[in-house]
This record gives sequence, structure tokens and C-alpha cells, in this order.
Amino acid sequence: MIIPDHIPKYNRGITFVETLNVDTNHVWRILSSESNLELFHPFCEVNPTGKWPGKGSVDEVHYLNGWIFEREFHAWHEGEGYDLIIGRKYGRKSYVSWRIIPSRHPSSCKVSITIYPFIFNTKSKFLETIPFLLFIKPKLKSYLQSVLGGLKWYTVNQVPIPKNHFGKHSWFSK
Repeated sequence: MIIPDHIPKYNRGITFVETLNVDTNHVWRILSSESNLELFHPFCEVNPTGKWPGKGSVDEVHYLNGWIFEREFHAWHEGEGYDLIIGRKYGRKSYVSWRIIPSRHPSSCKVSITIYPFIFNTKSKFLETIPFLLFIKPKLKSYLQSVLGGLKWYTVNQVPIPKNHFGKHSWFSK
């Protein structure tokens, strides 16, 4: 993935991939729907939209702990995924890429999320490696696993996921 020039440069990303037993079109309908995080994100209270859908979309993620992050969509690949920046309205931002990966079987696919967090990831690779690997990566890996686990749960159950369904997260739960 190429990060656009107007986005800060990040040293490393964290990726999690989940296999879903539904076709790519079904997943895209979920991911491209307005306020979609309310359906499957276990740490999201509400997901109001400002502008939707497509490139230039803007929404907010109101986390269970009271934090509000804004998402600005910089690329929208119809049926495949999107790229966005996320963070507090006037704060530093992380870069996130969502992708739907087709499978050999038409009734299944994979979904990946890669996040390039701003914390311990934009300055010296040497100085930031240890705090990134020991603190940031495990927390974000757990977070991504819960978000994509929530998407999988939603595709099976077809009702919004309960809050903190896979357990609380120290950054995003109450």
C-alpha cells in the first residue's frame, strides 16, 4: 500500500486478517453502509456520519470510554475497501486501510485491517522500536482482532454486536 504524500510517514503497520463465510459483495454492503461500525465494532457506542459514502466521507467513532475520533476517507475502492485517517479532531492521526480479499470459494472471503499508528511510529525507528513492539503493537493487534471478530460475528448473527463482546480493551472500553 502506498500512503499519499499529504499523510505523515509511518515506520510500520499492524495488520490483522479474518476469514468470513460470506461473499465479498455481502461484506462490502456492510462496510460501505452508513454508520456501519454500530453493527460490528465492540468498542463503538455510536458512529455518526457527516458525509457518506465515497472518497471524502467523514464520520466519527464514539468509543465506549468517551473518546471521539474522526475518520476521514482518502481513498474509496468500490467493492474492495478504503483508506482513511483517524484520530481526535485536532490531534495526531493514524492511517488505516481496510481491504476485502476474495477467496477461491465464492461464499467466503478475507478482510484485513492495517493500521499505521502515530504513536511511537513517526520518528526514529531505532528509538521507537521497543516501545512500539512492547506496548503499541499488542494493544492494537488485540483491538483489530476484536473489530474483525465483531464483523465475523455480525455476518453470522445479523444483529448488532454486544458492547465489549470479546472482553474489555484498556484503551477503548469503560
